[in-house]
Amino acid sequence: MPRLALWQGLNFTVRRILFSGEDGVAVRDLRAFRFDNVLSSFTLSNAEDPREVTLVLFSGINYKGNFRVFRGAQAVRDLRTRGFNDVTSSFVLVDEILTNAQIRRIQRTGVLPEDVITISQ
Repeated sequence: MPRLALWQGLNFTVRRILFSGEDGVAVRDLRAFRFDNVLSSFTLSNAEDPREVTLVLFSGINYKGNFRVFRGAQAVRDLRTRGFNDVTSSFVLVDEILTNAQIRRIQRTGVLPEDVITISQ
C-alpha cells in the first residue's frame, strides 16, 4: 500500500497531510485540502515493496502543467533542490512504477491507472 505524507514546510515541518490507498491515490486539485502551491517536503513509501511506488507532482490542477516524478520509497526534505517548491497543485500516487509514457498519457487525458482512488474538489 503506497503512503504519502505531504509537508507545507521544508524538512518535514509545518502542516502535514497523509494519503494512502490500496492501489493508489490521486488528487485532482489540492485546493480541496487548502494545500495548493504550498508543498515543500514529503515522505513516500510502500510497505509491501519500497521499490514499487511512484509519485508524480503536477504544477497544474487535473494533472496538467510541469511535473516531477519520484520512483521508489524516499524522503525529500527540500523541493527547492528539485525546482518544484510551492508549485504542486495535483498529484498521482500509485503502487507501481509508472513509465514516462504512462505519465504523459495521464497528463494528456486525465485517465488514471485502474483502481486508483481519485479525490476532486
